[in-house]
Amino acid sequence: MSDWLAAVEGTEFGRQLAMILALTAALLHAAFGALQKGRHDPWLTRGATDLSYGLIAAPVALFVVPWPEPHMWPIFAGVFVIHTAYKFLQAMAYTRGAFTVVYPVVRGTGPLFTVIGAYLLFGEIFTPLQWLGVGVLLAGIYGLAIYNLRTLTDARDTLVPALVLAVLTGLFVALYTTYDAYGIRATANPFTFIFWFFFIDGWVMPALAALRWRSMDVRPALPPLAARGIAGALIAFGSFGSVMMATRLDKVGEAAVLRETSTVFAALIGWLILKETVGPRRIALMTLIALGAVIVEFGG
Repeated sequence: MSDWLAAVEGTEFGRQLAMILALTAALLHAAFGALQKGRHDPWLTRGATDLSYGLIAAPVALFVVPWPEPHMWPIFAGVFVIHTAYKFLQAMAYTRGAFTVVYPVVRGTGPLFTVIGAYLLFGEIFTPLQWLGVGVLLAGIYGLAIYNLRTLTDARDTLVPALVLAVLTGLFVALYTTYDAYGIRATANPFTFIFWFFFIDGWVMPALAALRWRSMDVRPALPPLAARGIAGALIAFGSFGSVMMATRLDKVGEAAVLRETSTVFAALIGWLILKETVGPRRIALMTLIALGAVIVEFGG
């Protein structure tokens, strides 16, 4: 499989495959975000998810894929620090703000800085038409966040810290997207990076979640929490794994922008599953997001 992927890198087929992977990551990432927020404690859900994907990845990392080359260990150390900080910020933001407000701000901050990072690190250049697409997408995402903010009636006293945390989380989204792309390109076998990433990344949040669970006056039942963790792990493999592979096959910036159509999927999930209000204005803003992504993808 790794030889086949290497053969399609830089080809038109590879570009189309990267587009499909990025859109798949968008759908799954929205589901992942809703699962972490939902009606449950985001710290506990994240801990259960990380434990599940760490345990699933461990035998594959240790016994199936090739072990990382020596130069990969410092890269994995950086990945660990960046993703841990991102998860802390994300959980703090979700604790303080509504999903439909926090999520668009997080995702809107990420692509712009990812495009800049991809230029600095990989020399990727967007055409003027693609920059127009980025602008359209960001207008839709931030417009959605502002609309949600204006219409929200609950938990308004915590909205300012929630939005500040959401912007910081978005910056770390850009950082991990660019750094993960660097990491997956630095090893001969992309599956080595993916499975070792999940193996290494899965051990901090479970310990914190266990401490939080023990300190609660009313502790959630463990079987349902474990079930959410397993579901989250499977979604995470598809979401993070897909976008990582997309950034190896094609441009990092384009994959990052396409992934931000997750905001559209998140709004639909918020409406259909979390029972949050979606009206014609939101539909119009989601159309802007999708249009911006299309312009970026086909404007190169």
